[in-house]
Amino acid sequence: MDMAYKRKERIVTDTLIKEYCMWLQGCEKSKETIKRYQYHLCLFMRYLNGRPASKEIVIMWKGVLRENMAPVTVNGALAALNGFFNYCKWLDCKVKFLKISRNTFCSENKELSKTEYKRLVNTALKKGNERLALLLQTICSTGIRVSELPFITVEAAVKGKAEVDCKGKVRTVFLTRQLSHMLIWYAQKQHIKSGMIFITRNGAALDRSNIWRDMKALGKEAGVTQEKIYPHNLRHLFARSYYDSEKDLSRLADILGHSNVNTTRIYTVESGYNHVRQLESLKLLVEVDNRIPLLL
Repeated sequence: MDMAYKRKERIVTDTLIKEYCMWLQGCEKSKETIKRYQYHLCLFMRYLNGRPASKEIVIMWKGVLRENMAPVTVNGALAALNGFFNYCKWLDCKVKFLKISRNTFCSENKELSKTEYKRLVNTALKKGNERLALLLQTICSTGIRVSELPFITVEAAVKGKAEVDCKGKVRTVFLTRQLSHMLIWYAQKQHIKSGMIFITRNGAALDRSNIWRDMKALGKEAGVTQEKIYPHNLRHLFARSYYDSEKDLSRLADILGHSNVNTTRIYTVESGYNHVRQLESLKLLVEVDNRIPLLL
């Protein structure tokens, strides 16, 4: 009877999810993390359709996710679920994450090049969207997350650095002299005397979805495929450019605000095309008379 009663108690409800999200706020989790966890938990609740949660059902749901989502997204959903189970003390419902081997190379179809990035900026300027052009340059020249744009303020531009508070960590993001001048000039032109620079007409911080939509609109005219156009790809371009120049992964992790260098490695993965060019530059093949290449 006790076991049956305990199983009946394991009903996932809107109220329980909201309580968990409130608890996450108290743990100082970021708004984006909480929003993402809530989304996955609501998906799981609809999958349960009133049934009590159990490890068997979670494993079945995991299988459904694997058929419809990328492995990284599946693990994100499982992280939300396992955290929820910890909160509810339903520990026997927890499941293992998918094992994902680290990709040695990234897809060329998704890697944004410097040339393409500059075409996006120039297209935004051509269309008269100075705010978007400056936003793209701010993210790409600092490596900040799109969610960290509210920390780019008039005061930060004057100081040449911004104190960014994200995921419970505060780090200093330096702004180059040129970027600072551009930000101050734009703020003055828009009559923004203090506070956030990238704002809507009502003075609110720009929404991630609006930024994404505006960026996508540039693609066709700029000659950049839609797959490459999303805010986080600018952060990746910064990371690759910095690493190509400095070859300092640990320092890059600090700049990006990563606690784990292995996370930073993902940002510095290059395309297979670049790797082939590097191999060719080694010049370890020699042409012979019959034009068959032989290894030296």
